[in-house]
Parts: sequence; structure tokens; C-alpha cells
Amino acid sequence: MRPRLLIGTLGFLLIVLMAISAPLAFPGGPWKMVAMPMLPPLSPGRPFGTDILGRDVAAEVAYGALVSLTVGIVSTLVTLLLGVTLGAISGYFGGRIDDVIMRGTEFVQTIPAFVLAVVLVALFHPSVTMVIIAISVVSWPPVVRLVRGEFLSLRTREFVQAAIVIGQGRVRIIFHQILPNALAPVIALATLMVASAILLESALSFLGLGDPNTISWGYMISSGRAVMHMAWWVSVVPGIMLFITVLSINLLGEGIGEALNPRAPLHGPAK
Repeated sequence: MRPRLLIGTLGFLLIVLMAISAPLAFPGGPWKMVAMPMLPPLSPGRPFGTDILGRDVAAEVAYGALVSLTVGIVSTLVTLLLGVTLGAISGYFGGRIDDVIMRGTEFVQTIPAFVLAVVLVALFHPSVTMVIIAISVVSWPPVVRLVRGEFLSLRTREFVQAAIVIGQGRVRIIFHQILPNALAPVIALATLMVASAILLESALSFLGLGDPNTISWGYMISSGRAVMHMAWWVSVVPGIMLFITVLSINLLGEGIGEALNPRAPLHGPAK
């Protein structure tokens, strides 16, 4: 098994397990004050210590993982639905339809993704749903370009021409003939998009634009800045978890890309 894929998979599964088990391990939720404020890590019963209000940092980290993974995965699925559909239509039909879709894609790409996400969330009431919508809106252009390129390459292949000759409809050709053969790079990109979405959600929460009713790693890092000299773990622990999560997902994405590419070397380039 490829090392990147193995390490990324193990790291990602551990984060998922932590997120799923959060309600069971901490039934009182992340907001409950359970001990003295600012207990250091490795205190009895508090492996990550407590924050300035006496809340369990371990509980906050676990529930933060649940929020981050939910936002990352759901926003990526929404982005793929939009991006794959537009990219498939653009690449298969071409002509004016392609021009309209690509001009719209280029327009969205001229606006910095983070700035657009901040504006969208700030215009509406911050919530998990709004954060997911904002991330989806700013993330679809690369998917459109990738899928369009794959369709432009595949639509002239013999198996597509054969499907046209035997009378298959356009919808069937797009979704049953071309799309399955174009999914390999899309799957690899999707895993990397999950990591980007998690980082973007954390950045929005850091700026106070996250859902005020949920705990997130970005919110924890932001709230711990004022007491860094007294309780560094309040910000450092979620920061480390964010780093591990993004690194694991990136390794997983690269590993999937290598596995789906039969020409990729197993142990790096030949010497």
C-alpha cells in the first residue's frame, strides 16, 4: 500500500472516529463548565486541560471535529454536484453553452475566494448552513474546469462515438459513458477540497463569522488568543488538531491520486 495513502487514511479515520464519538464521550456537550478555569493539560480527567471558563478542551476539540468534518464533507458534495454538472454540460456541448459557463466561471475566479466567503456569510445570519453555502459558492470553478477538460478529451473517443451511432441519448452518454471515465481526477480533487473547506470554515470562525451555537476549532483558536501567555493550550491544541486533519486529508488525496493513476510510481520517481 502507498505510504501517503496509508498515513492519510489512518489519520483521517482517527479524526472521524473522534468526531463520531464526541456525543458519547462528552454527553454534556462542549459548553458545560466542568472544572476550574485554565487547568493545564494532563490534569486528572482533563487530558487537554480547561479553557478560561472551565470548559473541557478535549470536549471542545471533539465537537469541533464534528463541525469541521460536517462542513468540509457537505460543502464538498454540494460543490461537486454543481461543478460536475456544469463542467459536463460545458465540455460535452461546447459552443455558446461552453462560452457562457466558462465566462461565469472566470468571473467567480476573479474574486478572491476568502473575501467572497466572508461577504456572503456577513450578509446573512452566520450559521453552519450559511457557511456551507458560502464555501460551495467559492469552490466550484476548479471542478468545472477539471470536468470540462476531461469531457473535451473523452467526447471524441471511440466508445462515445459508438454510443452515438447506436442511438443513445445525450443524457445517457454524459452520465453513463463519459462521466464514469472522468471521475478519477475528480475524486482526488474532492478529498483536497474537503481540507480546503475545513481551513476556510476555521478562518471564518476565527473572524467571528461561524455559527455562534456550535463550537469550532477556529473559534477556539480565536478565543484563546487573549490568554496565550497563561493558557497556551486553549489555542494550541485545536491548532494542532486542525494541522493534523488537513495534513491527513491532503496525504489521503495525494494517495488516491497516485492509486488512480496507473502510471504513478509506487515509491516515488525512479532513480
